[in-house]
Amino acid sequence: MELVIEGVVACSKGVERKQIRFNQETGLILDVGDLGVPQEKVDFSYGDDCLIFAGMGDVHIHAREDKSQKHLYKEDFTSASRASLNGGVTHVCDMPNNPVPPIDDESYKEKLALTLKTGFPFFLYAGVGPETKPLSFSVPYKAYMGPSVGELFFKNEEELENALSAYEGKFVSFHCEDPVILEECKNKETHELRRPVEAETIATKTALELIEKFHLRGKLCHYSSKDGLPKILEAKRKGLPVECEVTPQHLFYNQDLLSDKRNFMQMNPPIRSKEDQEFMLQSFLEGNIDYLATDHAPHTPEEKEEGTSGLPGLDTYGGFVTWLLVDKKMDPKLVSLACSERPGNFVNNFLPSLKKCEKSFDRFGKGFGHLEEGYVASFTVLNLKRPWTVKKENLQTKANWSPFLDVTFPGSVEDVFLLGQKISI
Repeated sequence: MELVIEGVVACSKGVERKQIRFNQETGLILDVGDLGVPQEKVDFSYGDDCLIFAGMGDVHIHAREDKSQKHLYKEDFTSASRASLNGGVTHVCDMPNNPVPPIDDESYKEKLALTLKTGFPFFLYAGVGPETKPLSFSVPYKAYMGPSVGELFFKNEEELENALSAYEGKFVSFHCEDPVILEECKNKETHELRRPVEAETIATKTALELIEKFHLRGKLCHYSSKDGLPKILEAKRKGLPVECEVTPQHLFYNQDLLSDKRNFMQMNPPIRSKEDQEFMLQSFLEGNIDYLATDHAPHTPEEKEEGTSGLPGLDTYGGFVTWLLVDKKMDPKLVSLACSERPGNFVNNFLPSLKKCEKSFDRFGKGFGHLEEGYVASFTVLNLKRPWTVKKENLQTKANWSPFLDVTFPGSVEDVFLLGQKISI
């Protein structure tokens, strides 16, 4: 069955009113433009208060489900998919720091099989550790340069370099915190002092050197530092294939705003100073940061009180984007790049190999993130004039809390389409 959606469409090429025809059965786009479909035959029509984006993607989440099933109380692939759709997110990339990490063909495929029950597009990182080797097929990899949640990390630069020598030419994302500095600072009185800016900037230098040395396609995760970001931008100007992410919480909060929320707002790397926050926000608004990624970490309130690092963020993705668009006047074309097109391009790199591993990936056609013929008919529709106050009862994550509780965003997710189907949450 062919359906038509009409409204103001935002992509990196421009913002204009268009019609999109898609096949509901295949879940793929047929054509886009001034199609001339009479209004009475348009199936979904949105006014000028709304913007239609290619389905937004989050390239950094922790759904917590794995073969061990030890962390299902935190989140599972089903609840993570609901939280994603609630936030207008239509595909995600899940990190490997599980009790049973995906580090080889067998463990990766076992974890991938767990995602299939949801019908939601999950992509998985494989972990890089001191003793690991690349998989036999193309996937994204994650390297934890210092201790974080889980056991998959390195103790020093030499150990990391030895491991990465086997991953030449691969897509590797880095958690940039220098393990030596973290060890030196581990007994300091606050979380931000135990994980100082210097740990991130020194690790950044190391990561950039390793990306160049081993010809990696690099991505630096949840970046937070005004001191380190210029190093990344300079490397990009020189042609190094490196990208970086920033989280909503690093753009919205700083240490001065945390007050009694410090335990609940603890994450790695920490929420930084006002100067860091403002620099990162301005850089993102100017299009100098590649991805808006939540680092969704659905720990329970009890775990947060005990000092566990990580914040949930999938449910609030779309609402936060309206804050960028309305309050911060971000260009919708740049929003499309950071939230739709680049996340789509990232996962599209791995579609050919994943289609050989799992037949259900055939349904994704040319891939994600683009409003063009043959790409998935997933759409994120944001209403820029309907404010949304974040409440526990609005959330789908099992964690049932948010760093944005009681924050009112200027807009909200109007609708979300997943592979040709309009979703009700």
